[in-house]
Amino acid sequence: MEEEAKWIVVTGGSKGIGKAILETFLAEGFYGITCARNGQDLIRLKEEMKEGYPDCQLYTLQADLSIKKECVLFSDFVKGATTRLDVLVNNAGYFLPGQLQNEHDGTLENMLNANLGSAYHVTRALLPIFTEQAQGHIFTICSTASIIPYVNGGSYCISKYALLGFNKVLREEMKHRGIRVTSVLPGATLTDSWKGVDLPSERFMKPQDIAKAVLACWRLSDHTVVEELLLRPQLGDI
Repeated sequence: MEEEAKWIVVTGGSKGIGKAILETFLAEGFYGITCARNGQDLIRLKEEMKEGYPDCQLYTLQADLSIKKECVLFSDFVKGATTRLDVLVNNAGYFLPGQLQNEHDGTLENMLNANLGSAYHVTRALLPIFTEQAQGHIFTICSTASIIPYVNGGSYCISKYALLGFNKVLREEMKHRGIRVTSVLPGATLTDSWKGVDLPSERFMKPQDIAKAVLACWRLSDHTVVEELLLRPQLGDI
């Protein structure tokens, strides 16, 4: 009997860490579902993945997960594609530098909606699939900014602290249901968030390294969970 396909959902999977995780799991034979705000980015993603993995199955939807109703729309899209979920990666979000004293009004609300609300609403909508299965793995891409505040982090730091808190609560609620929950806390990674910074590429981590670490966590037996995965560049924080 042919083994049932495994499924991964990655929010914000068209670029950076999300894309690297999605590609890494597609290479393992997973079926993938992702979303992004930019439809053209999703078209390019599908073309690239099909070129690299001709047999891959990848479903995409244009959605802005900073908006609750689009979180619901994307979650419904996932449930329309599959009744099984093996991995959920809450990756959607963005970074905007600033300080509490001078950042624009509304920055906190925008950061909370994008970085925390997206994970909260999508996870809540998809949890019934995981709980019915009594298995699966949920990863949330937090940040070293979830544990160390820094000047010019502003509302981004606040949102990432809250995101780590969300995932800690989720871990406590799910640990007796057979669902593993992991908080991923990467330091400076070479993504679009660092565009324009005058630093050599070797000063950053590669998104592919984050993806490999996530895959390694998933590969552990169901008896073991990595609760927090902290990764930094070899030379430390930037």
